[in-house]
Amino acid sequence: MKSRWQVFWHLFFWVIMISFLIFVAQLDQKISMKEILVVFILYSAINISLFYINYLILLPRFFHKKQYGIYIITVVILVILFGLGKYGVGLIFKPFILVHSKGHMISFVQYFLGTLFTSVFFLFLSTALKFAIDWFLNERIQRDLENQRLSAELSFLKSQINPHFLFNSLNSIYSLAYQRSATTPEAILKLSEIMRYMLYECNDNKVDLAKELQYLQNYIDLQKIRFSNKAYIDYKVEGVIGNQQIVPLLLIAFIENAFKHGVANDPLTPIRLLIDVDEEHLHFYIQNKKHHNNRDASGGIGLNNVKRRLNLLYPNKYNLDIKDETDTYTVELSLVL
Repeated sequence: MKSRWQVFWHLFFWVIMISFLIFVAQLDQKISMKEILVVFILYSAINISLFYINYLILLPRFFHKKQYGIYIITVVILVILFGLGKYGVGLIFKPFILVHSKGHMISFVQYFLGTLFTSVFFLFLSTALKFAIDWFLNERIQRDLENQRLSAELSFLKSQINPHFLFNSLNSIYSLAYQRSATTPEAILKLSEIMRYMLYECNDNKVDLAKELQYLQNYIDLQKIRFSNKAYIDYKVEGVIGNQQIVPLLLIAFIENAFKHGVANDPLTPIRLLIDVDEEHLHFYIQNKKHHNNRDASGGIGLNNVKRRLNLLYPNKYNLDIKDETDTYTVELSLVL
């Protein structure tokens, strides 16, 4: 289908150009319309043949392979041969091609130099078109390769989320099972709901913000079960949740780290989580008291992951501020949805 469109536009261009030249030529009433059509069709066939020989054969075979010497020699020979061919057409239609307006005969050298300009013009036109098309194709290929690279990187980053989350959640459920807690079945059920969302709802580039917030709520509920309902978190969502969308699994890393590396069981210093939303913006705030006895350094995977995803998916559309202070750890994220 694409090649058909290319043929169409090439034909359209030549028809328009030849029609314009014929229209200009027929203003000279000394030349019959029949002679005009014959001459212009012949000369157009010669010039267009030169155009496509250079465009389809010489440039790909010699110039693009850096065989510049062979290309120049071939072009010079073609220009001479096509000049002789044009002069032959001129001899056939001598009265109105080779005869000057004052009645003088145009010499071979004069006519050949004139046809030389025309041949060089068509060679230049075909070369310019070839380089322009090659440049656009190369740019498109580069964009496609870059998009494929980014897509592969995003897929890799997303594939890290599930194992990371599953690892932390299974640790929590293992702790409940080890304690023979009656809430273990509820925790497993909650985890299954979370994993169902992660496996089946997060395949698109963006998801409904309402579903993502429900996913965060399920995770918080799971953590409360883990802490025997002694996990203290002040969680508020402000603004109207409508048709806004967000990249899935983007905010969970901050909440995971708050529970994993912070103090969640102190009612005097609860984890503070605020999500403020309007039609186009989201402001995310979370703060937790630091657990100074926690020496687990493996939690950095999630933060590095989300930073990279923000750079790829929200370039120049977010502001991330992380404050690692002596007693508290605070994350603020402003996002253009």
